[in-house]
This record gives sequence, structure tokens and C-alpha cells, in this order.
Amino acid sequence: MAEENEHTPKEADHDHEAQTKIAEEESSKKKSGRGSEEGAGMTSDLKSGGDSRKLTCSVILIFLLLAGVTTLIVWLVYRPHKPNFTVVGAAIYELNTTAPTLLTTSMQFTIVTRNSNKRVSIFYDHLSAYVSYRNQAITPPVMLPDLFHDKKTTVALSPILGGGVAVPVSLEVVNGLVMDEAYGVVGLRLVLLGRVRYKAGAIKSGKYGVVVKCDMLVGFKKGFLGQVPLLGSPGCHADI
Repeated sequence: MAEENEHTPKEADHDHEAQTKIAEEESSKKKSGRGSEEGAGMTSDLKSGGDSRKLTCSVILIFLLLAGVTTLIVWLVYRPHKPNFTVVGAAIYELNTTAPTLLTTSMQFTIVTRNSNKRVSIFYDHLSAYVSYRNQAITPPVMLPDLFHDKKTTVALSPILGGGVAVPVSLEVVNGLVMDEAYGVVGLRLVLLGRVRYKAGAIKSGKYGVVVKCDMLVGFKKGFLGQVPLLGSPGCHADI
């Protein structure tokens, strides 16, 4: 009996340890299960967030592609062509040297501009014009009225330039004009400056700078006043 009583406490301790170990294992399994569930939930959230970003990027990319295609189609349909400018008439009423380096002029030019666009109208703003000789201005700039150029139309301008106002020039210009007048052919350049806008239906463009240069040879001798012949076909180059 004494021996049985001695072993009983040890067995009780052993049973207690076994139960404790089993409880720890069950607790560990529960924690592991909760961790797996939390990990799965986090993975699901990350996947959902990634899908949302991919969807947003796809929508933006499709929108940009559609906008680019639409812009290209509109440009191909409504792309404007440059207007054409031609000088068809010239008159010189005054061309005198009033001082060694002062030149007084009065000229008139008729310029025809053609809008060949079928769907695009053109607006000209802040137009001005002057005449140059050997790359030097011999008339002050003159402001011209704003111009509306409808589709497939032709417009004529006849500005008078110089107006008898003395303009300072170099001796090269004075001597060159004397020689050209004696020869009977004077090379002049008519320059137009301004801003241009395009309109196609409800679509309006921004403003663009325009520079038109018309180089011409005119038949002119000193002492002659009035209409002068244009030699050859004066060409104009429009830079927009």
C-alpha cells in the first residue's frame, strides 16, 4: 500500500503534463489557423487592389487611344491648307530721295488671296504690311483691317503703302535704287504680317503667326508715276 501511494503523485504529475501539452498543441493549431485565415484575407485584399489598378490603367489607356484616333480623324478631315497669295497689280506714285539717307515713297499693291479649303474658314487679325528693298524697309508698316476668308473664296486687298512719309535708309539702298531706276527694273518685296485662326464647323483653332513675303520685279523708270508692269510671275511665300 505504501508503494502504491508513493507512485500516485508521479502519475498525477505525468497526466497533468500530458494534458498541458495537448492544450498547448490545440492552442497552437488554432493560432496557426487564424494566421492562415488572416494571410489569405491579406492576399485577397492585395489581389483585389492590384485588379483595381489594372482596370484603372486599362480604362485610361483605352481613353487615350480613342482620343488619339479621334484627333487624327478630325485632322485628316479638316486639316487646313495654307492660303495662296499673289500680287496682281502695282502702282508707284512717289519714290524720291529727300536727303542723302531719307526715302519718300507712295505705292499701292493689289494682292489676291485664295482659300482653297473646302471645310475650313480663315480669320486674319492684326494684319500689317510694308515694302522692303534689299532687305531694308522703305515704307513704314501700315495696319490693315481684319479679314475673314470663307471656304473656297478669293479676297483682294489693295493697300497704299508709304504715304509720303520719309523713312531713313542706308546709302546702299539709295544707290541701288538709282541704278535700278536707270536700268528700268526694280526688285521689291511686299511683306504681310499678322495672326491667323482656322474654323471648321464648331471647331476653332488657336492663333498662329503668319508672314507672307512677295518678291517681285517691276518695270519702273525715274519720273514715271502710276501703274507699273509686273515682270514675270511674282510669287508669294506664306509661313504659318
